[in-house]
Amino acid sequence: MDATVTVNGAILDVLLPVDADNFTDIALGIEKLLSTENFDKIAFHLQADRAWNSRVLAAIRSIEEIAGKYKVSSDYAGLPEGAVKILGLAQTGSDADNSLREPPPSDLLFIAGTATADVAKGTVGTLSFLGAALASFVRFFIGTANFRKSDFLTYIKAAGPQALPIVLLVNLLLGVILAFMGAVQLQQFGAEIFVADLVALAQTREIAPMMTAIILAGRTGAAYAAQLGTMQVNEEVDALETFGFAPMDFLVLPRMAALAIMTPLLVLYADAIGIFGGYLIGVFLLGLGSVEYIVQTQNAIEAKDVLLGIVKGGVFGVLVAIAGCLQGIRSGRSASAVGDAATKAVVSGIIAIIVATAVFAVFTNMFGI
Repeated sequence: MDATVTVNGAILDVLLPVDADNFTDIALGIEKLLSTENFDKIAFHLQADRAWNSRVLAAIRSIEEIAGKYKVSSDYAGLPEGAVKILGLAQTGSDADNSLREPPPSDLLFIAGTATADVAKGTVGTLSFLGAALASFVRFFIGTANFRKSDFLTYIKAAGPQALPIVLLVNLLLGVILAFMGAVQLQQFGAEIFVADLVALAQTREIAPMMTAIILAGRTGAAYAAQLGTMQVNEEVDALETFGFAPMDFLVLPRMAALAIMTPLLVLYADAIGIFGGYLIGVFLLGLGSVEYIVQTQNAIEAKDVLLGIVKGGVFGVLVAIAGCLQGIRSGRSASAVGDAATKAVVSGIIAIIVATAVFAVFTNMFGI
């Protein structure tokens, strides 16, 4: 069945059949007519009263796109109410897509204002998340937090024992590098024995906590962001809220607690591995005695040096967990958004670690620690 097209002054009346086999021919015929005559609007009607389907709506949208080229508007007065609503939604979506394609204004004031608004919005969201995380930690310590103990043990295993191989490799090589670089300079003064001091102090106070945290940012922080982001895509977070579970307690708290507990232990492990790497260089490359190197290491470091590294590890672990969980919770609902969240988690986690290291350096210098 073909469409019936009639001319009513400056109005083009289009009577569409519901059971047409090919709406493309109808659209082409209307385009030919619009190209030869001037019309103000196209009025759509249906041959079967109140009967319509998605193919009819798609045909109307195709005709509207053609009419738009000739500045001809549409009139839905002859269509059922349901069809008009759906066409309105389609028109809204099309306008939104077109607005997204428009180049952003080049006005400097507009750009600065938009950037400031984005920063303010992000800051408010971050502070809100930190407040909720703090409240969740309080509930954890008083025993009222609602989360599964099995999940907590799983995160403990993932953040701790499963990270041992990469922490071992990185810190062993760092200990070797520190010892070798120190030996190159100290050999000029015949003070090779002080390689032990250099490695022990650098490893316990700075290198072990910082590098362990950076490893966890790339390994565990990104995993947290990807896991929570995928849950956002699958609407699992919304489902938890619907069933009365607090996502902060159920999803974020066990991850944060796991990293806060395991990172200091990994730092202690990294201390031992890094010092052992320096020992290998001192004994087998510099020819120092084994006992001599160990005694020099013991004399070089104090309990406060080891404790400082442990405290740093705990703080860094919390920062990595916050960065990963924050980006995961704020992730969009698409595959690319999950990837962006994982990337942002690693970058923001590393930046937070470096900033915290600088803050620790200032305060330890102020208080003579």
